[in-house]
Amino acid sequence: MSHATATATDWATVCAYEALLPERGVCALVAGVQVAVFRTYEGELYALGNLDPFSGAYVLSRGIVGTRKGEPTVASPLHKQVFSLVTGRCLDEEGVSVPVYPVRVTAEGRVEVAPERRVAAGG
Repeated sequence: MSHATATATDWATVCAYEALLPERGVCALVAGVQVAVFRTYEGELYALGNLDPFSGAYVLSRGIVGTRKGEPTVASPLHKQVFSLVTGRCLDEEGVSVPVYPVRVTAEGRVEVAPERRVAAGG
């Protein structure tokens, strides 16, 4: 359920896991950066940069969650470009990506995101 590598002191609490509705996103400010956090119907968590690189607007947390060829995705609510929730790569425009962030659920049921961004593979 977690994509985690940061140290314990780096994590920012976003919300309770149960408050994060499946197939919906929320936006959180993590170390001064807007991060979009998503929970899938399978219970997996993903965190991406909230900035849509095509529009320049901070809107990905309001995007449409889905899948493409079995890969969890989010489509921008503005221009509908689709981004992988796993890698941050845009699946519609080669070479474009958004940062991905480590995310986890604590034993107390809190969703946490680490501020260290990871560069998307191939992006």
